[in-house]
Amino acid sequence: MRRKDREKNDPVWLAETLTRADACHLALFDGAWPYVISLNYGFELAENGRLGLWFHCAREGKKLELLATNPHAAFIIDTGHELVSGPKGCDWGMKYRSIAGRGILSTITDPALKKKGLDLIMAHHAGEGPLKEGLFTEGPFTYDERVFDFTTVLCLEVESFTGKEKA
Repeated sequence: MRRKDREKNDPVWLAETLTRADACHLALFDGAWPYVISLNYGFELAENGRLGLWFHCAREGKKLELLATNPHAAFIIDTGHELVSGPKGCDWGMKYRSIAGRGILSTITDPALKKKGLDLIMAHHAGEGPLKEGLFTEGPFTYDERVFDFTTVLCLEVESFTGKEKA
């Protein structure tokens, strides 16, 4: 990272940023061109610093076709955007928080892991992340088995990532 003064690696800051953001921009290989898609996500940030990002999608589609040929992926998650203005064009800028990295994307077939991934996605977007009050407090989420059978769950095992903030 060029701007070391903006680098963030504190686990609390990382968890806050992952919790506050609502979309992950995932980049896959499509021959000579990158393919980028925005996805809802769930996450696990382990005490040892390992990060796993979880996604869901239909059983077929472009990202699954690309995944079948190359499991390498890159991502960026960003939040906290605030425009800063000034008297001159060069005084303008944007405040933000972001986490960017890369890893190996895989399709989850084990039903228990698939449910775990869906639970992480639901917990993140339902408000059960570390910064939010839980909206669902009655235990694990349940899913319509017909929909569950038609849902693909993906996990990005993140190999490296960097946090960055411009305050």
